Amino acid sequence: MSRIGKKAVAIPSGVTAAIDGGQLSVKGPKGTLAMPLSDNIKYEVGDGSISVQPANATREARAFWGMQRTLVQNLITGVTEGFTKVLEITGVGYRANSQGKNLKLQLGYSHDVDFAVPEGIEIKTPDNTTIEISGIDKQQVGQVAAEIRRWRKPEPYKGKGIKYRGEYIFRKEGKKK
Repeated sequence: MSRIGKKAVAIPSGVTAAIDGGQLSVKGPKGTLAMPLSDNIKYEVGDGSISVQPANATREARAFWGMQRTLVQNLITGVTEGFTKVLEITGVGYRANSQGKNLKLQLGYSHDVDFAVPEGIEIKTPDNTTIEISGIDKQQVGQVAAEIRRWRKPEPYKGKGIKYRGEYIFRKEGKKK
């Protein structure tokens, strides 16, 4: 029995949800998101909530149950509040600057890295060493953050690189004499 899956997802005021053609679409103040429905899960849009139940008693249906409920919750949260990831840059001469639909990164390479910002994502740089990525789709926000971080992952000796806010980098010891 899934503890997460048993709970219905509350639909706040100003948000509408509908099931058409094998897709659950949610519309809210920040935009519209859609998700394909799984055949193993039964979705019911009621008054003020969305209920997620396994369609049959198979092991696969029970395995997907909690995850599908969380995906529905992410749709609701995305169209009401949105999602944000914050990256921090550490290193001498490492900096970032957002210029319209591009993010210019200076990460110690012989050239600057120009990252094209995808549609539906907003990137802000409050200072040279902080990147704020925001959008309504949780998966897309996380993917963009991972692609930016991939240009210079934090290294364990000096801790230089791009890391998520709150991430701890395990530092290695230097040589002992």
